[in-house]
Amino acid sequence: MTATTIDEQRVQQCVERLFGAYVESMLVLMIDLANRTGLLDALAEAPGTSAEVADRAGLTERYTRECLGALVTGGLVEYDPAAERYTLPPEHALCLTGGGATNVAPVSRVPTLLAHYVADAATVVRDGGGIPYERFRPEFTTVMDGLSRATFDQHLVESILSAANGLTTDLHRGIRVADIGCGTGHSTVVLAREFPESVFVGYDLSDDALATGRAEAAEAGITNVRFENLDIARIPDDPPFHAIVGFDVIHDQANPAGVLRRVHRALVPGGVFLMMDIKASSRLENNIANPLGPLLYSVSTLHCMTVSLAQGGAGLGTVWGEELARQMLADAGFADVTVHEVPDDPLNQVYVARAATA
Repeated sequence: MTATTIDEQRVQQCVERLFGAYVESMLVLMIDLANRTGLLDALAEAPGTSAEVADRAGLTERYTRECLGALVTGGLVEYDPAAERYTLPPEHALCLTGGGATNVAPVSRVPTLLAHYVADAATVVRDGGGIPYERFRPEFTTVMDGLSRATFDQHLVESILSAANGLTTDLHRGIRVADIGCGTGHSTVVLAREFPESVFVGYDLSDDALATGRAEAAEAGITNVRFENLDIARIPDDPPFHAIVGFDVIHDQANPAGVLRRVHRALVPGGVFLMMDIKASSRLENNIANPLGPLLYSVSTLHCMTVSLAQGGAGLGTVWGEELARQMLADAGFADVTVHEVPDDPLNQVYVARAATA
């Protein structure tokens, strides 16, 4: 047996890489904490000492100072030791505060939440099966709403819908539209408000999420939308829809191929399916250079794949990728599939697919 030669430099590089990951993971928790408590918003208003920032945010000074220490040493906040004053650079404030789509602070809630399921994942990794979606509710739905809300507000009508030629015109004229796996229904409400001549229905399995959508629609006085608790594998096809939209929903399904076939069946001939889903390759080797790769595969392991396997499903996973997505859409009967970027969203892309006309 030949002895293995250990490259000590490579060992050291691995140790540094690991500790770098551990450091960044703890920084993520502090971003989540600072976001939830309003610390980041208070600091974005103006520089200040820890006492001034804490007073502005309604927080205790000692915790504020310690959290700021993590953000300073993490390179997100600047510190003037002479004045003991903290500053959030305006460029960083764009990424960490506000209601715009460039605010990615809500993404920090994903690892914070999924960390709770590592022990459960260890069990199913050994024994098989999965973690049911019900175990993640309602927190996961809330997190997903936080991730997508600003994108829908800023880009759904102007950019995402425009990827499908003629769809905006049809919506202004008046058509029937389904939003599958709509979650809290914010996307459905945004569409219904913008296109009052069209009729919208949002489908989801989460009653609490649907209640949020109904409340938002009612508060806005929107009457051309309704929400229904329904497995999207059973979308009604009579009467058919002119358009169906689905945002980050297909890869979670127990039977994604069956859902796509059902979506095709539920559309009028030539109807459009607008699917926003993960921007990645189906091949691991093509994702090695993707800086978001570790995030995508980890979320898949701890949520997307496991909720499908819990139902005895396909376990498609988050990183099903463009190649497989195109193939599955074609197998379901869709034609003329095109793929488009989503502004301010490095995680997703938009697929536009037309139902066969014959």
